Amino acid sequence: MEQRTRIAPQGPEFSSMICGYWRLMEWGMTPQQLLAFIDQHVELGITTVDHADIYGNYQCEAAFGEALKLNPSLRDKLQLVSKCGISTTAAPGNPIGHYITDKAYVIAQAERSLKNLHTDSLDLLLIHRPDPLMNADETAEAFTALHQSGKVKYFGVSNFTPAQFTLLQSRLPFSLVTNQVEISPIHQPAILDGTLDQCQQLRIKPMAWSCLGGGGLFNDPQYQPLRDELQKVAEETGAETIDQVVYAWIMRLPSRPLPILGSGKIERIASAWKALSLDINRQQWFRIRKAALGYDVP
Repeated sequence: MEQRTRIAPQGPEFSSMICGYWRLMEWGMTPQQLLAFIDQHVELGITTVDHADIYGNYQCEAAFGEALKLNPSLRDKLQLVSKCGISTTAAPGNPIGHYITDKAYVIAQAERSLKNLHTDSLDLLLIHRPDPLMNADETAEAFTALHQSGKVKYFGVSNFTPAQFTLLQSRLPFSLVTNQVEISPIHQPAILDGTLDQCQQLRIKPMAWSCLGGGGLFNDPQYQPLRDELQKVAEETGAETIDQVVYAWIMRLPSRPLPILGSGKIERIASAWKALSLDINRQQWFRIRKAALGYDVP
């Protein structure tokens, strides 16, 4: 696969893998250490980074921004992605978490992300989760206002069904450019429920989160048959790790998902990046599918 790719016909050009920063506060990095980490993955070719307003109890974007302040010119090499639409109990006045996609809230959270990241614009803003109280007209008004002001260049959604995607798209004067969804051998619903079919139909590339099942793929005893099969495929393809096989399995999908990498260790990022040159054939792909699900095709 190419190291860079246009994610939609009228969309931005992203790196074919994305660094995800939802665990940034767990990495224990100083701003200087984080800046070095960003420099390293940019040097590899991974220039797109994924954030959300709520990550790290609303702290991750600000921490990332502190690192960028140390070298403002680095911003020009990055594509900044953020998400909003969830209000957690970490926010003042919230006895329970809830979804919120009102116009004023979406605009306010986008502006908060800009301030925290020390930038004038986001390359991509996503609605984080489907909101049962979403008024599509109002959410579209927020997107349109942010677009017209130049504060956000492109827009998309995350975890939306095809119907939810189509609803929001029907209210917009421009195209949504991605749907960020969970894809892994141990979580395959999006592959057959129409989500990735819609992406392929619209020629937009989805972003894939939790590709390694939040680590469960390595630790859960029930996935031992899957680990065994991944190891066999690794030996057949010359892959160095089963992680690389998983990323190649995901990128083999015809909608060409962009895997989001969640590690703060540059060695693991560099290893994952090598999966771009790995070829998984159809038999190997279905063997992994069967090992994960526990049954053959009907």
